[in-house]
Amino acid sequence: MKVDPLSRRTLLRLSLGVWALPQIALADGVRVVTLFQGATDCAVALGVTPSGVVDSWSEKPMYRYLRHAVQGVAHVGLETQPSLEDIALVRPDVIVASRFRHQRIAPLLAQMGQVVMLDEVFEFKQTLAMMGAALQRQQQARYLLEKWQQRVAQLRLQLQVTYGDRWPLTVSVLDIREDHIRSYLPASFAGSVLSELGFAWTPAAREARGVSLKITNKESLPVVDADLFFIFQRGDGEAAQRSYQALVQHPIWQQLRAPRQGLMWRVDGVAWSLSGGILGANLMLDEIARVTAGEVAS
Repeated sequence: MKVDPLSRRTLLRLSLGVWALPQIALADGVRVVTLFQGATDCAVALGVTPSGVVDSWSEKPMYRYLRHAVQGVAHVGLETQPSLEDIALVRPDVIVASRFRHQRIAPLLAQMGQVVMLDEVFEFKQTLAMMGAALQRQQQARYLLEKWQQRVAQLRLQLQVTYGDRWPLTVSVLDIREDHIRSYLPASFAGSVLSELGFAWTPAAREARGVSLKITNKESLPVVDADLFFIFQRGDGEAAQRSYQALVQHPIWQQLRAPRQGLMWRVDGVAWSLSGGILGANLMLDEIARVTAGEVAS
């Protein structure tokens, strides 16, 4: 049963260190709780089934691509508001958390297990490396990162051959929502992968700060103008679909380079925006390879 905020008795027990664990040598039976999506992804990639996970942002309660791996695993609340009581019931050895989301409750988490605190939820390589060290899966983490580098190098070469003299293409990653558009920047999860592949960014994207630009009116669409668009939608209801159709039929949209050149690709928003881990990043590579395979160099 989830009770948030914690009962006074539970807070007292935590503050007195009733659940504090001694330093232990982590073994194959380590119990790990993951408090953000990328940590769940990376745990599965490392061959570790978490003992507790937070709910996914969409496709609830867990993203479809991870469901088979975490079937039957306890859920411990939301990424933005995990249930400390439910975490305690799992009796974790290791808790993987995000400094941005969980710094306030870090002292309480530390009473329940070893806390691995990540600075960014979408820095998937750092998440993988730190979790590999904490879970004694360093060899597996190194292997996954080496395979990643190989895949990136291979796909980068494929893109160079495919687009010839046009390479590197400028790119925009667009999240079409009911009332606005999000254009993801180089600092975002998807942006970091595209940059590693060698895609270029428009001046507006390079100069902007943060992980995304919010476009609230169609007159601002030239800000996202690029050679190629990767597009996904947050939600698949009728309202979202109407928003997308109204967008692609707008005269300003039709004058942008990617629509004129036919270089617009619909992709999976979970992998591109919400996954935050090495498995999600590899799903991105799969989609990029697939949608660009039919292109012919000029």
